[in-house]
Amino acid sequence: MTATSTASVPVTDPADTGGSPLLLAPLVEEAAEVTAVHARRTDTEAVFPVEALESLRRTRLLGLLVPAAEGGLGGDVADMLTATRRLGREDMSLAMVFAMHCQQVAALVQHADGPLRDELLPRIGAGEVYLASVTTEAGKGGALLTATAPLEQREGHLLLDRFAPIVTGGAHADGFLVTMRSPDSENEQDVSLVYADRSQLEVASAGGWDPHGMRASHSGAVHLRGILPGHQVVGEHGRFRDIVTHTFGPLAHLGWSAAWLGTAEGALARTVGMLRSARTRGGACLDSELLLTRLARVRHRLEAVSALLAHTLNTVTHQDVSRPRVQLLVNGLKVTASEQCHSAVQELVDAVGLRHGYLRDSPLALERTLRDLRSASLNFSNDRLLLADGKLTLLDADVRLA
Repeated sequence: MTATSTASVPVTDPADTGGSPLLLAPLVEEAAEVTAVHARRTDTEAVFPVEALESLRRTRLLGLLVPAAEGGLGGDVADMLTATRRLGREDMSLAMVFAMHCQQVAALVQHADGPLRDELLPRIGAGEVYLASVTTEAGKGGALLTATAPLEQREGHLLLDRFAPIVTGGAHADGFLVTMRSPDSENEQDVSLVYADRSQLEVASAGGWDPHGMRASHSGAVHLRGILPGHQVVGEHGRFRDIVTHTFGPLAHLGWSAAWLGTAEGALARTVGMLRSARTRGGACLDSELLLTRLARVRHRLEAVSALLAHTLNTVTHQDVSRPRVQLLVNGLKVTASEQCHSAVQELVDAVGLRHGYLRDSPLALERTLRDLRSASLNFSNDRLLLADGKLTLLDADVRLA
């Protein structure tokens, strides 16, 4: 079976899905419950949520986007976003881990073919393979479409030697999708994407991981070395830009935004629950105009992000994602979600005050949520996206909104 790039984000045929909402919900709920039990500890200790990952394996949610015919749950991107939002209510780190894994799976479903596809997709569908993304390099910032590390070819094999300063969950990944400069090329924009199984590699962690937020994502540096079969190129050599345009970019911004939205939704739900309980709200006055106004603003921020997320999903599903106006929408979703979700939780902290909003041991967990969401604007910098969007805006003189 040969996969080709399409003009829009893939959506599985409902007739071929095992991931309908009614069947998916209990699987996601099981994973969310496990995540909730360990979220405070994994944040405090800055350790990867291994128990939650095991629940994603057990429920086969790691194979959510793998077609049912190839051993997966056969879910679509809407299912992925629903699951990510629910997981985000408990722990943003785990939600981001899940969303980024699904982004990698979508790239394989859409662009891998031949033996790689036949060997790998059933393993992912069975929950055996958690995928990590290796796209960062020292000295290039967030320049996704360039690669300095060369990929060498030798007697039908690929020689991989790759250092990456940030790899989410790299120490726990079963496989890696790695960007490399294409063989026999001196052009850093000639980028190939290759799959490397952990069994084929020497994996060395470099340095520690002690960040302000997103502590459980354990996104430390990793050095990978190994010899890979030549067929483990995803798509064609030098065609990584196509994968970014049609899959990586849209799925990243949709998935991240769902994680951020779910995280902020969870914060609001816990806050409202506390305020509605006479036992836990302490001296909070529910007739306070300031409190009610702040709650309303938080709700409005989240409603706006939710509507934009739904509109963006519908647009990239049915329109050519390479068009400037669609790229503007996808980038705008990321920037808006990162800003509004963080602002919403900041407003909740102001609304409930020091005791409930700022202390680390508060059951509302607003302090952890705020730290996690502070990373949102930095995760592929908003400044970089706004610069690109300013140029794209100049290309659309008629201002045709997507």
